Amino acid sequence: MDSPFIHGRSTLADAAELIDRFGDDAGFEAAVRAERSRDDGNVARFCHWRQIERVIATLSSDEVTGTVH
Repeated sequence: MDSPFIHGRSTLADAAELIDRFGDDAGFEAAVRAERSRDDGNVARFCHWRQIERVIATLSSDEVTGTVH
């Protein structure tokens, strides 16, 4: 898995909030929010929630990614 681009602290804050509220289902919640934004025609919010979905998947993974020092 490639390391996701994280656009600022608000992205991490949203990801952490979903993980706190939804636990293992946080990624699914982010996907639902992304779909809702897409259906509403809000491309910026769609991209935001898709990015958060990828961040949650990365944070939840036990796999080591990137350079290991």
